[in-house]
Amino acid sequence: EIDARQPLLLERLSVVDDRPAAASLSIHSLAHDELRRALARSRTRERALEPLIDRLADWIGENWRSVLICPALSGAERLRALLGEYGIEASIANDTRPAWRWSARSRVEVRVGALSEGFVLPGDGLAVITEEEIFGPRQKRRRQTPWPDGASVEGIAQLSVGDHLVHADHGIGIYRGLVELPVGRAKTELLAIEYAGGDRLFLPVHRLNLVQRYAGAEDSAARLDRLGGQTWERAKRKVRSSLRSMAKELLAVHAAREIAPGFAFSPRDRYFEEFEATFPFEETTDQGAAIEDVLADMQRPKPMDRLVCGDVGYGKTEIAIRAAFRSVMDGRQVALLVPTTVLCQQHEETFRKRFDGYPIRIESLSRFRSDRESRDVLEGLSSGAIDIVIGTHRLLQRKVNFRALGLLIIDEEHRFGVAHKERIKKLKQTIDVITLTATPIPRTLQMAFAGIRDLSIINTPPADRLAVRTQLCRFSESLIREAILREVRRGGQVFFVHNRVQRIGALSELLARIVPEVKILVAHGQMRERELEDRMISFLKGDADVLLCTTIIESGLDIPRANTILIDRAHTLGLAQLYQLRGRVGRSHHRAYAYLLVPGPDALTREAERRLEAIQDLTELGSGFRLANMDLEIRGAGDLLGREQSGNLAAVGYDTYMEMLAESVEELRGGLREVEVDPEIRLPVPARLPERYIEEVNQRLVLYKRLASCSDEEELQRIRDELLDRYGALPAEAQNLLDVIHIKLLARPLGITAVDVERGELALSVAEPSRIDPRRLVELVGSSDFGVRVSPEQKIFAPLPTPPNGDAALFGFVRDLLTRLAPA
Repeated sequence: EIDARQPLLLERLSVVDDRPAAASLSIHSLAHDELRRALARSRTRERALEPLIDRLADWIGENWRSVLICPALSGAERLRALLGEYGIEASIANDTRPAWRWSARSRVEVRVGALSEGFVLPGDGLAVITEEEIFGPRQKRRRQTPWPDGASVEGIAQLSVGDHLVHADHGIGIYRGLVELPVGRAKTELLAIEYAGGDRLFLPVHRLNLVQRYAGAEDSAARLDRLGGQTWERAKRKVRSSLRSMAKELLAVHAAREIAPGFAFSPRDRYFEEFEATFPFEETTDQGAAIEDVLADMQRPKPMDRLVCGDVGYGKTEIAIRAAFRSVMDGRQVALLVPTTVLCQQHEETFRKRFDGYPIRIESLSRFRSDRESRDVLEGLSSGAIDIVIGTHRLLQRKVNFRALGLLIIDEEHRFGVAHKERIKKLKQTIDVITLTATPIPRTLQMAFAGIRDLSIINTPPADRLAVRTQLCRFSESLIREAILREVRRGGQVFFVHNRVQRIGALSELLARIVPEVKILVAHGQMRERELEDRMISFLKGDADVLLCTTIIESGLDIPRANTILIDRAHTLGLAQLYQLRGRVGRSHHRAYAYLLVPGPDALTREAERRLEAIQDLTELGSGFRLANMDLEIRGAGDLLGREQSGNLAAVGYDTYMEMLAESVEELRGGLREVEVDPEIRLPVPARLPERYIEEVNQRLVLYKRLASCSDEEELQRIRDELLDRYGALPAEAQNLLDVIHIKLLARPLGITAVDVERGELALSVAEPSRIDPRRLVELVGSSDFGVRVSPEQKIFAPLPTPPNGDAALFGFVRDLLTRLAPA
């Protein structure tokens, strides 16, 4: 048997329905080849399906069965709709049995399956055509949600009963789950939120765009608002007033950079493209986009301030290298600022390797350099003899003078102290700046999203990259031995992180007893510079199997052979620290392992438990942005957003806080934000995603949130396609929900606040002012087709068609009326 779900090797087919193949059997027959050539030619013409339609008509006339194969149900539905426009009725069958067992439903069928090529069986009167043969091959691209929207949906995905929510109009309440309640003639699903005093709000799922998961302080510290009270409005007024002064300060810094004279670098040229070609890997889509963003900024005659966010090992360094090349080739110096000496050395080696063969002088400035070497570097920077310098905070000393500094690259800015950041701020005023980070802090992100800083996000992992397998374990000698030996036996190396220098010697002796077969090196920040440098280089060369160290390896260290890390007393480290440490492994195509060792559950605080739970959840590639939100929730806002803003953030929650900041910035820039209505659709139809269709509650929540937040019909269609492809054909209630969202999208731009059914009439409540076309409204009032009337209460009424012809007819009537009211 040849299964229709697999690519078919039909050239070898010898039996159909257990009968010998007829002499007339012709795989890829003349008729099919002619059709294929005609389709290939027609793709450039306006009516691309005409050859297919002509051939289908011939086959129908000859009483043949025509089967069109699509890989997904969404594509099958689109193809059936297109055929309908040409007057050909086709049925859809989601049948994965072998082709000869298909039962005929009609002369033309659209089926879901995987087929490499179509074929014709004249003896059986069967023609099979694939979607690719009709429309041509398609390159599948994974669409990524913009980070703010993605974080919002991610928050809903993590929601549990008892968590705090923020409603845009009513404030902070407690999530009490999805509940079923009768609405009209059917039951529907609503989100229950409990407020102070035990009052409950039941929110229709199509309005889930109004709620966010609360983030900003420990849940116990969140103060509940009273439903219908004034506390929420007062809190928002207070935060808005405070944010206005903060926005002024941010805009002042931004304005100073906008008017400051900058250096306009040259565009791409032959030398730059030759340098690009020496990159040994293929750039990912996001990496390529970030490179173009940086180059475009550098060509403008004003200082660049771009934030490049990407997970560990996602290629941020290459972006910095390309920018550095452009700067140096235009005669301007480059400074790369890093938080640790080890990372400084590693970046120096990477830059030297990439710039090998070019007349570019690269030096480093850190405590690994002697006093004499440091003086030579300072003189070279002052004279212009050094083109690129890579250094730690020593680069920020006042005695460091550049002859013509053109570009500053900062790796993990949040690792520098307040004094260092002040010095960085002064340097930033007149030169181009790129900031590289894997785990952006919310303050930095909110500046980017408010338009104060430019932002490039790298979400695409490199090819063959595997997620690090993370395990939380009790400290155990047998587990440590097994983990180390497994890595060493496959030719790898191991990091063992212990962040207490006083006890690192005793732990070294313990490891030597547990795994006497391996060589162990010890490294920590209190060693002499030369000794530490020698040990790190020795481990990098593979002279030892295990590096027992402190968190000195936290930032940017790149040792592809090291693919196992054990982190002792993991509960004492911060979430961002754990994430960065885990990022030291898994930087090749091998599966990597991270063991978080803790003494036992009794030693863990609630905050430590949440950190360890979070780092285990953050296992998929590209989790750095989720971490930013989780870190905010766990640590609170005080040390991330500044003490003066932490109270404001706790009062309204992180998402609302960021929205209000963006509003304040836009207002101060002179822009007027249009207040969009969020229509309530109260039609007497069951509109939901039934539990039998999608069992997981949180998955339904995520889809409700995405549907409610749809901004246009294209996005709605994408979600519909996703539902079809993941869960199968839509049940009636799910189709009704999509129709409700469609009506919401049509009603919102008209300023319609609610769509109801009252006493057999459709009632549209209209905001003041509305954007309904008055001439069209007058025409409808005077027309007998709709019988429209307008009441003094800003309501438009239209009698519903009788007798009712089901939910589809009702939605069709509402859509038609809204379309007629829209401006031409």
